[in-house]
Amino acid sequence: MSNITLKQLRYFEALARLGHFGQAADACAVSQPALSVQIKELEMRLGGPLFLREPRRVQLTHLGIEMLERARAILHSVDELEDLARAAQSSLQGQLRIGIIPTIAPYLLPAILDPLTRAFPDADIHIRETMTPVLIQELSDGQLDTAILALPISEPWLSEHPLFDESFVLVRPEGEATLPVPDPSDLQKMRLLLLEEGHCFRDQALAFCNIPASQRARTLDGTTLSTLVRMVEAGFGVTLIPEMAIASETRSAQVSTAHFTAPRPSRTIGMVWRKSSPLAGHFQGMAAIIREVQGTL
Repeated sequence: MSNITLKQLRYFEALARLGHFGQAADACAVSQPALSVQIKELEMRLGGPLFLREPRRVQLTHLGIEMLERARAILHSVDELEDLARAAQSSLQGQLRIGIIPTIAPYLLPAILDPLTRAFPDADIHIRETMTPVLIQELSDGQLDTAILALPISEPWLSEHPLFDESFVLVRPEGEATLPVPDPSDLQKMRLLLLEEGHCFRDQALAFCNIPASQRARTLDGTTLSTLVRMVEAGFGVTLIPEMAIASETRSAQVSTAHFTAPRPSRTIGMVWRKSSPLAGHFQGMAAIIREVQGTL
């Protein structure tokens, strides 16, 4: 039992999370046979199987389920020790893993990456773009250091730091540019195009329009804001997009945009990180840079 290594725990956690030997090996940057050997050695030292091997995936055994929570706690503690050492340096060094949601990434990243790189020249910045629930889980699992998303998140273990607010904008066919801007009750009667389930922006748009759950089947779903704008251009309905997306998404589309009257629908963009992270001071510096850059856009 005393011979269990951190390498084995990391391989075990990756396999438990991904459920596939090949994917886990890729995530750990090792060959599949090397990962398999370490998993077998770990099982021998624990005295029982951690996984049920199936043709296309693996599943945790009861022992594996019990082991996973403890392994993650150990790995988190080790990661925080490493972060403590990094935080003691005059500049942030090593890999910096930043998560960001898809309705922010294409519009904010081009403006902030260069300033962040100049401010943290010794950091190896990695960007992970995915939806909010995945980002929160990966922050919890220690796979991300910080994330940029829509607030609030309201997780007691996360520290939330607002960056800026932005309005939602109505996008409708070009021929409707002179029509009055509809209010939320009017939008309920229109064919509303929204992002698919899982995007927080979808939930925010539905909340503004106050669409009952019984009527949500009438909405049409898209995978990206670009898709929604093109569907509007083709006459399929109307949509809402965040203000920062207007220039990119409507530049070449024959659509019109309009701001709602007060109170305008909006969202707060912010950064979150684990309250226990020793890198909080560096993250606060990052947040200040992003606020400054956003103020010039």
